[in-house]
Amino acid sequence: MGWKQLICCLPGVLPVVRLRASLEWKSSWEQLACETVKRDLRITPGSGFIAVYLETYGCQMNVNDTEIAWAILQKSGYTRTKALDEADVILLVTCSVREKAEQAIWNRLQHLKALKARRLQARLPLHIGILGCMAERLKEKILHREKLVDIVAGPDAYRDLPRLLTVAESGQQAANVLLSLEETYADILPVQTSAGGTTAFVVERNSFHPVRCRRIFLYCQTARQACVSLAALSIMRGCDNMCSYCIVPFTRGRERSRPIASILQEVKMLSDQGVKEVTLLGQNVNSFRDTSEVQFQSAATPVLSRGFSTVYKAKPGGLRFAHLLDQVSRIDPEMRIRFTSPHPKDFPDEVLQLIQERHNICKQLHLPAQSGSTRVLEAMRRGYTREAYLELVHHVRDSIPGVSLSSDFIAGFCGETEEDHQQTVSLLREVRYNVGFLFAYSMRQKTRAYHRLQDDVPADVKQRRLEELITVFREEAARTNGAVVGHSQLVLVEGPSKRSASELCGRNDGNIKVIFPDAKIEDAADCKALVRAQPGDYVLVKVTSAGSQTLKGVPLCRTTLSRSAACC
Repeated sequence: MGWKQLICCLPGVLPVVRLRASLEWKSSWEQLACETVKRDLRITPGSGFIAVYLETYGCQMNVNDTEIAWAILQKSGYTRTKALDEADVILLVTCSVREKAEQAIWNRLQHLKALKARRLQARLPLHIGILGCMAERLKEKILHREKLVDIVAGPDAYRDLPRLLTVAESGQQAANVLLSLEETYADILPVQTSAGGTTAFVVERNSFHPVRCRRIFLYCQTARQACVSLAALSIMRGCDNMCSYCIVPFTRGRERSRPIASILQEVKMLSDQGVKEVTLLGQNVNSFRDTSEVQFQSAATPVLSRGFSTVYKAKPGGLRFAHLLDQVSRIDPEMRIRFTSPHPKDFPDEVLQLIQERHNICKQLHLPAQSGSTRVLEAMRRGYTREAYLELVHHVRDSIPGVSLSSDFIAGFCGETEEDHQQTVSLLREVRYNVGFLFAYSMRQKTRAYHRLQDDVPADVKQRRLEELITVFREEAARTNGAVVGHSQLVLVEGPSKRSASELCGRNDGNIKVIFPDAKIEDAADCKALVRAQPGDYVLVKVTSAGSQTLKGVPLCRTTLSRSAACC
């Protein structure tokens, strides 16, 4: 027959039959038989028969949002599939930061259009949903363009997904893009525990280029199958900074933070599951401010980095990022802590001191500059000058010796002159970042730049300037990374290198990829034992060569985070 039967035994109920029809029918009676059985079984959303395929585009916040959405759907009885052709529902978690990111979604929808048409001919409905920032920004256009999309859900509407899918099953389009002043999904744990072991989401970090894009794919695997236990959790959502180029405040809403207690609970759970590295996420992660309890609502006023300002009034009260970082880093001394994406205005001395003192807080900071020209920074409404930014960089390096720095840059912003561009080039040379995220400017509707400025830098000029920035960044990053040649680096092993099965790949404290031979090495806990490093192990590696994005070396021994810190 042209369809398969899958017998599923559910706890406490009789076995049920799940039918998966083929897209090619050998005869019309087979199609009729399948449809009749499906009708008799009353397969409806939430019954456990609906398979969902999730595809993620954009930043790590979107990766985390994907798992939040999945946790909500799983609780409602949906199943998840990694195979596109097995899906009853396809959900795209989207990015709207740049036009190119949105175009990737439109192109993907055209591909799915053909799949949906084939499924319709086979009388097997396929529902497509757009989630995230693009849903918030382009709801009407998405719903009306060729009637391809069935549901649209903004970043604050994931709890409504089961209802939206039920509406879609009835043949109607459904949407919810309302922004919230309170939603943080604090009670939704995106990493679940299954009977087969620990289920954790893992970012395939080798799949995104640290210079050209931030596309990240999501995988859900048991801990035994995963390359390494890496997890990320959202601690806050939204943005109040209102930079003139940025769409995020309009797609993600205002800043609001999770209660610290819920964050600590989730980190503890991840530690119990064996996760070795946690990344705290937020659009402005170091602007964290928990006012959930009355005792936290004191009159304390936040301290901004010297020379920095905001477009909004100071927000007194609440537990700040330094308190959260202190508590999180105490949970498991063998778990590395990272955070992204911060704003450079929110790096008071207590945060820098904490990073320097705690061995499990990575000595890596993201300091998004966007431009090296004070005039352009003012047009961007960044709240600082070139001089203030450089003063912060020097202060950070004085406070945290050996810190790894990364940054964001925009080429060709409104009104940017050749002189402005050269100031950005000189900033790249002066700071010498380890990692860079560089993009050509893409004007977004609703932003202040869209309403008040002119996108007057030609596309070819933007591209030329971007390529110049990338070239300079790579030159300086290679020199900066070259400084560690001959020194030892502690590496968290992620798995085999993509280029060679005889090599392992991991990342050092500064988030730089390190590749080394998969050979037997000493175990620091037992010098007589020779072992092979496994994903999730900490390995001391002596660096022998360096490029702009990768270090290579030889493994010395397997160790622990605490033991390595004690030896330094």
